[in-house]
Amino acid sequence: MSLVNPLNDEQRKAAAALLRRVAPAADELGLLFARRGYELSLVGGPVRDVFLGQQPGDLDLTTDAPPADILAIAEDWADKVWTVGIDFGTVGLRKDSTILEITTYRSEEYAPRSRKPKVHYGTSLEEDLRRRDFTVNAMAARLPGHDLVDPFGGLIALREKVLRTPGTADESFSDDALRILRAARFSAKLGFTVAGDVREAMTRHSGQLLEDVSTERITDELSKLMLTPDPARGIELLVETGVADYVLPEVPQLRLEADEHYRHKDVYQHSLTVLRQAIGLEGRYGLTGDLVLRLAALLHDIGKPKTRSRLPDGRVAFHHHEVVGAKMARKRLTALRFPKDVVNDVSRLVELHLRFHGYGEAGWTDSAVRRYVRDAGPLLSRLNALTRADCTTRNTAKANRLARAYGDLEQRIERLSAEEELAKLRPELDGNEIMRVLGIPGGPLVGRAYEFLLELRIEEGVLGKERATQELLRWAEAEGLSVPSPAAGDEPGRGSA
Repeated sequence: MSLVNPLNDEQRKAAAALLRRVAPAADELGLLFARRGYELSLVGGPVRDVFLGQQPGDLDLTTDAPPADILAIAEDWADKVWTVGIDFGTVGLRKDSTILEITTYRSEEYAPRSRKPKVHYGTSLEEDLRRRDFTVNAMAARLPGHDLVDPFGGLIALREKVLRTPGTADESFSDDALRILRAARFSAKLGFTVAGDVREAMTRHSGQLLEDVSTERITDELSKLMLTPDPARGIELLVETGVADYVLPEVPQLRLEADEHYRHKDVYQHSLTVLRQAIGLEGRYGLTGDLVLRLAALLHDIGKPKTRSRLPDGRVAFHHHEVVGAKMARKRLTALRFPKDVVNDVSRLVELHLRFHGYGEAGWTDSAVRRYVRDAGPLLSRLNALTRADCTTRNTAKANRLARAYGDLEQRIERLSAEEELAKLRPELDGNEIMRVLGIPGGPLVGRAYEFLLELRIEEGVLGKERATQELLRWAEAEGLSVPSPAAGDEPGRGSA
């Protein structure tokens, strides 16, 4: 196949100089391979990123050398070598601070109903590039020298900002169905559109092919998508092509029809807007690239389709959608095998996302603020960001009023935190002190007493140990407990055991 390279000789030299500048170690390694009679090329993402004006991270290289020869050539040159992926033809290296992965020319095929690829080694760089996912990732720079190889118009695709496949999209997705999700990720990461034939193939094959992809690979790809600069773009593509019906069905179900009976804002578009606004607030709350916040923003209203009802006055209500949504989020994320802490935190944020509702109108006591902080726990910053992001009204006056109210709440949290250490909210008496005051052994009764004191602490603020001890004794008496009288000289809260 002839090369599709839109560069003239002068531009090719400039491109080679640019690639060499970001990957100087690669040229040195290229010489070692050439002396042994093998090809070596910088390939894929690093080449793409250079032409996008971005600094590549780890370097991906490809070669016609078999894995055993890669090891033999590189082991004396590299500072460290690892062989975790050698069964798939990949050897990892570190030289100084540069990480490189070298893979033998190959193609991967997934047999029907199989989740493990069959790896075939090849001898042609062009054939290796033809089996890659998208043309923007199917460019290489031969080493040494960094001469560009672009058989499938990757540079043209970069200029046009479009995702195409080197061969047919049907062939590409049949080789690896995960590329269906990867199209959404790269669209979100690069801000590119997806070629029409690729979109059509995504729609045509998603239901059949994704069934054979392991849950772990799907979740890994979804996580990468959610951490791109604009994940909402990728989510929209998944919904429009029907792919989301198989991986995140709760999201397309947010597209509730608004008719003469159910008049309300577009919940689906609202959720995408909240996701984008939450990302815009990450820096403010020190949460840059926060997977938990982004998942919570996307899923915070997934309980609305199940709870939608029409009130007698014609208004639409979604009573307890946050509770229903939290359960749905937990179920979906668990099925996708997200880590337990991610599942717990996302579902908790969905459950809490309406707690701020009514703050500006009703006014909150200090005890209500303490309870808000206590319920949020370590998720407070994320809850702050999610709550602010959840305001998508076009009514400027209403938006400003909500922003002022939330700013006021954050100021009160800051003030009370400085006065009372809200982040460490706990009673003045710990479990051991409760047992001493009441003269009881450890057990459920101690927990009940602790919860009583904690609620009192939330309601009234700092009590001091003497007041806390008196309140504990009064509680015990009301509970019908017989408690010992403090010995003379005992300090408050230091009753005899």
